[in-house]
Amino acid sequence: MNRTTLSLIAGATALAAVTGFAAVSAPDPGAAERRTGAATLPVERTGLLCPRPSTSDLAETTYTSFTPVTEGADDKGTAVLRSAAQQSAPDEDAEGGDEKDGEKAGKDENGEKGDKDATEGDQADKPVLQLEEPGKPVTAEADGADAPALVGTADGRFASGWTAQQTTEVAAGTGRGLQGVACSAADTQFWFPGASTDDSRTDYIHLTNPDDSAAVVDVELYGKDGELKTTVGEGITVKPRSAEPVLLSTLTAEKQTDVTVHVVVRSGRVGAAVQALDDETGGDWLPASADPSGRLVLPGIPKDATAVRLVAFTPGDADVDLKVRLAAPSGLITPAGNETLHLKGGMTAAFDLGELTRGEAGSLVLTAPDGSVPVVAAVRVLRGEEGKQESAFIPAARPVETRATALDNTAKGTTLSVTAPEGGAEIRVTASAGTKGGTPQTKTYSIKSGTTQDIEAPVPAGLKGSYALTVETRSGGPVYASRTLASTEGGVPYFTVQALPDDRGMVAVPDASEDLSVLQR
Repeated sequence: MNRTTLSLIAGATALAAVTGFAAVSAPDPGAAERRTGAATLPVERTGLLCPRPSTSDLAETTYTSFTPVTEGADDKGTAVLRSAAQQSAPDEDAEGGDEKDGEKAGKDENGEKGDKDATEGDQADKPVLQLEEPGKPVTAEADGADAPALVGTADGRFASGWTAQQTTEVAAGTGRGLQGVACSAADTQFWFPGASTDDSRTDYIHLTNPDDSAAVVDVELYGKDGELKTTVGEGITVKPRSAEPVLLSTLTAEKQTDVTVHVVVRSGRVGAAVQALDDETGGDWLPASADPSGRLVLPGIPKDATAVRLVAFTPGDADVDLKVRLAAPSGLITPAGNETLHLKGGMTAAFDLGELTRGEAGSLVLTAPDGSVPVVAAVRVLRGEEGKQESAFIPAARPVETRATALDNTAKGTTLSVTAPEGGAEIRVTASAGTKGGTPQTKTYSIKSGTTQDIEAPVPAGLKGSYALTVETRSGGPVYASRTLASTEGGVPYFTVQALPDDRGMVAVPDASEDLSVLQR
C-alpha cells in the first residue's frame, strides 16, 4: 500500500471520530458490525443549542448538563454552555436602551459601573454551565425573561452522549405551567406538526445559530388547505452566535388551529424548536418531529391524559391512509373509531383521539401502506379537568439505537415510558449521581414486543438534587422512550414530556489496517 493511500485512511479515521457541532450524521452504530475491520469509538466533539426559555417575568428556569461515563473516552476534555452572544432586542435596546438596564448590565463583580459593550461581551463568553466530570449532572438557574439562549460544545471525555435540558416553570399568564425541552444539535431542516396561528395561541419558532457567520432561513407554514401565504417567512437572517424568536402569527394573516411548520436553512445551520403557549391550557415546547417516514412512533402518552389530539402532515402531493395503533401494556391495539386516518398531500390534518390511553401507559404507532408515503406527526396532550388543564407535546421520535439520556429528574414526579413496537427488547437504565449528592443505581428491564411500559426507574441512593436517567438498548428492539416530569400547582397538573432520541455518542471508524486499495482506482 502506497503512502497516498495510508494518508487517506488516516484522514478518514480522524474525521469519522468527530461529529462536528453535534453533526447528527454520525453513522448508525450497528453499521460497525456490518463492516469488516470497523471499530465503534466515542465521538470526540459535539455541540448543543438551547432556545431562549421564556418571555415571562414570572419564569423560573433550570439548565442541566450531563455526560454519561463512556468506556474508551478520552481522559481530558470540556463541556461548556454559554449565552448566545447576540439576543434579539428592540431597536432602542440596540442603541443603548434604558439607562438603568445599561447600568445593571455594566456593573462588575464589585458593583462598579463599567463599559456596557465590554461587559456584555464578557457575559457572552462566561460559561453558564460547565461539567466537571462524566456521570454527574450540573445545574444553573435563571429567573424571568432575561434567561438566555445557550450555545455549547463538548470535546474529549465529555463529547460522547453529552445532553442538556432546560426546564421552566411559569406561575401565571399565557403558557403558565411546566415547559421543558432537550437542547438539540444544529441542522438544516426541521418539521413541526402541531403549531398554531390561532388567536388563542402564541407560538414562536426559535432559531439559534451556533456559527461565526449568519444563517439564512425560510419558514414555510402548511394548514388544512395547503401552504399558507406568508409575508416575511423567506430569507430570515439569524446573526452569528445568536438566537432569533419569530412569532408565527406575524408570518401570515391566516388564523388556523393546526399548522405544520417547515424550517429550511438556505445557508449555514441552526437549532430550531417551537414554543407553543395557550391562553387557557398552559403551554410547552414542541420539538421537531423525526424525519418524514412511512412508520412513526410517538412514545409515552401519559396514562391520565384527558385529551389527545394528533396532528400529521405528508409532504408532496400523494394522499395516504395512516394505520393507527396504540402500543399499550398488553400489546398493540386499534383505537375504536380511529382505525385509519386520511391525510391529503401537502395539507395538515388533525384528529381528536379523546382519552386514548384510558389509565394505561401508551404510545402511538402510525404506519403508511408499504411505508411508501413519508409522514411527520405530533400529538398535543392535555391533563386535568376543564379550567385546570395543562398541555404538552410529543412528536414522532427516533429510536434509542444504543443510548439516550433524560435530565432534571426528581425522586417524585418522574415517569420513564419505554415501548418496543416491533420486537421484544432488554434495556438497562442507570440513575446517575445527584447534582448535590447520591450514588448511581442501575436496573435491567425486559420490554415485551408491541407494548409500552411505564417502568419504575431507579433512583440514586441518598439522592440530593436532581439526576440523569440513561437508557441503553442491550438486545432486541427497536426501542423508543420518553420521560414525563410532573407536579401539581394550585390544582393544575403541570407536566412536560421529552422523547429520548439516541445520543449518537459512538461512531464507526474503519480499521487503518483494512485493505482500502479501492481508493487508488
